[in-house]
Amino acid sequence: MISNQILQNTIDGMMAIAHVELMVTDTEGRSVVSTMKEKKSYEAAVTDFVKSPADSQEIQSCQFFKIFDEHQLEYILIAGGSSENAYLVGKMAAFQIQNLLTAYKERYDKDNFIKNLLLDNLLLVDIYSRAKKLHLQIDLKRVVLIVETSSSKEANVADMIKDYLGLTGTKEIVTAVDESNVTIVKELPDEQSIKDIEKSAKAIVAHLEKEGLMNVRLAYGTIVDEIKDVSRSYKEARVALDVGKIFFEDKTVIPYSELGIGRLIYQLPIPLCKMFITEIFADKSLEDFDEETLSTINKFFENSLNVSETSRQLFIHRNTLVYRLDKLQKSTGLDLRVFEDAITFKIALMVVKYMKYMEEAEF
Repeated sequence: MISNQILQNTIDGMMAIAHVELMVTDTEGRSVVSTMKEKKSYEAAVTDFVKSPADSQEIQSCQFFKIFDEHQLEYILIAGGSSENAYLVGKMAAFQIQNLLTAYKERYDKDNFIKNLLLDNLLLVDIYSRAKKLHLQIDLKRVVLIVETSSSKEANVADMIKDYLGLTGTKEIVTAVDESNVTIVKELPDEQSIKDIEKSAKAIVAHLEKEGLMNVRLAYGTIVDEIKDVSRSYKEARVALDVGKIFFEDKTVIPYSELGIGRLIYQLPIPLCKMFITEIFADKSLEDFDEETLSTINKFFENSLNVSETSRQLFIHRNTLVYRLDKLQKSTGLDLRVFEDAITFKIALMVVKYMKYMEEAEF
């Protein structure tokens, strides 16, 4: 159903161009919108017109027109005057409103279809039939992007994205599956568009940040070849959004294909994680390590276990770094200068972050 404001704008525009007063009523003759200065009741005339088989008729020196929504009578349009000009203007106005009803109904149906498609709520036969009805190409490459922001303007994020994408001239469907995120189903008609996914994602984030939104993050799934697989890309994007919060806090754009070991850890059950941490640290925990030790470990990993480069970046003597690593080895039994031990410790750090995230998510 189109809004009364859109109906009013439509007949105001026709009135400004053709100088014919117009009124739209419901099927019982109650005025919905009007440009008529004279307040006149047409309820009885509309009731008689609704019962008649005619689609248009001259009544009380006015032109009456029926407006249908899929064979269901929705509105009556009244054009003031009995002249041929009033008839033509009324006919055009009725045609315009009829098209608006169709367009807005299709837009609503498309949004509803996409939501159910993303949530995997449709049978395969329904996906194909409804996609065809909504003029959506079945075998076109697509990818799903999810945008999240902590801004207080979050309710307007979908509109902001639609306005921005409208300026770029690209084909995307923007919807809100839940209250916290905005989902974009992006069509990829050629090889260039596939290569530009990350570029487009970064441009969306930059635009929203420029509009004043805070903590904007965007995650996207892998490319699918058919519309029936769009839900898979959506699920991947959701995983990427969560994994990105845990392991890639500094990134604003997170592709599912680049989650690495974080994707594996995210799928581990919490009891198994606890067993692993107990096995590595015994009766210790990461809280037992001071900030200096943790920053040293992280910097050591950032520099690919290079002692010289790590000590240089930490502004400490090489022997000081070696002393800290020796101290850590005595405490945990892991020598971070040995690749296998370093990998074990790195995974343990990631598992602890994952466990903390899941604990906080429960509250």
